[in-house]
Amino acid sequence: MKRLIFLLIFSFSHFLILSAQVTVEARIDSLQMLVGEQTGITIDVSCDAKANVEFPIFQKGQQLAPGVELVEMTAADTTKIDDGKRMQVSRKYIVTAWDSSFYYIPPMKVRVNNKEYETKNLALKVYTLDVDTLHFDQYFGPKDVMNAPFSWDDWKPVIWCSILVVLLAVLAGYLFHVLKTGKPLIRIIRRKRKEPAHKVALGEIERIKTERTWAQEDSKEYYTQLTDTLRTYIQERYGFSAMEMTSGEIIERLTTENDEEALKELRELFQTADLVKFAKWTTLINENDANLMTALEYINQTKQEEDPNQPQEEIIVTPEAKRQRVSIWTMRIVIAVATATSTVVLGWIIYRIIDLLR
Repeated sequence: MKRLIFLLIFSFSHFLILSAQVTVEARIDSLQMLVGEQTGITIDVSCDAKANVEFPIFQKGQQLAPGVELVEMTAADTTKIDDGKRMQVSRKYIVTAWDSSFYYIPPMKVRVNNKEYETKNLALKVYTLDVDTLHFDQYFGPKDVMNAPFSWDDWKPVIWCSILVVLLAVLAGYLFHVLKTGKPLIRIIRRKRKEPAHKVALGEIERIKTERTWAQEDSKEYYTQLTDTLRTYIQERYGFSAMEMTSGEIIERLTTENDEEALKELRELFQTADLVKFAKWTTLINENDANLMTALEYINQTKQEEDPNQPQEEIIVTPEAKRQRVSIWTMRIVIAVATATSTVVLGWIIYRIIDLLR
């Protein structure tokens, strides 16, 4: 039991020591380089995962040591270790030197949880190139800035896009001219509204009445015209194909629309007409007049009253005009798209020309 307690205490103490342990190391990528070349100095910090690490900060061009100049400082890179209990943080400093010498880079200071730690010192040897001073004519001095040669490949996109802008502008201008100065594209037809069914029927019965002199001589033609007038009226008034139905089918269909009293005399009229047309039944002149009055009364009883506010004319847009209306909207959309596209492309052309002329 004592041994177990001892092991637990030892393990816990070892864990605390490892958690609190901080290591700071510095390493250089290359100990030797030529004048003007670059090398990297990396600082690695190993500490607790919750620790706060602060690396030394230098400005670009600042000297880490006399003659050793900072070129770039990278962002800190963090890696979790020991199942996330610890971490290793690294940051690289890119340096260069412009004179051949042996340079001593002093320790750099890192703060971990506000406690300061120092890296080890580093050394860097910088060599210069050997120059043959006896044959200096083989070396050439600095040259002036050279202009890049003209290349059609650089200007081809600008040229093609310029042609596209011109074509889009011409298209938009032409369509705008058509819409602005062209003839009206929509043709509207005005015509009088269709006469109500009862007016048409009453006018036809009035015509039959004025010509009743031949009714006695040709009863079949008289009843044919009278029943056809009624059939046409019923078809327009109630919306079913009365012209293609028999007299019995018409009466049966009307029972859902009219009362029995209104259909009583109409049924007798159709029965008389069928006898005259199909059984060569003979009727008297007064019987013909009575059936004519029956037709008039039925129409007057079932007619639909007109709306006095309803206009006497109706406007009809022909199918051709509808297609032309669609064409107008299509042209407007094309004008808008062409204008927007040409504006964007023109902006790109200007930007590209400025970039090429720099």
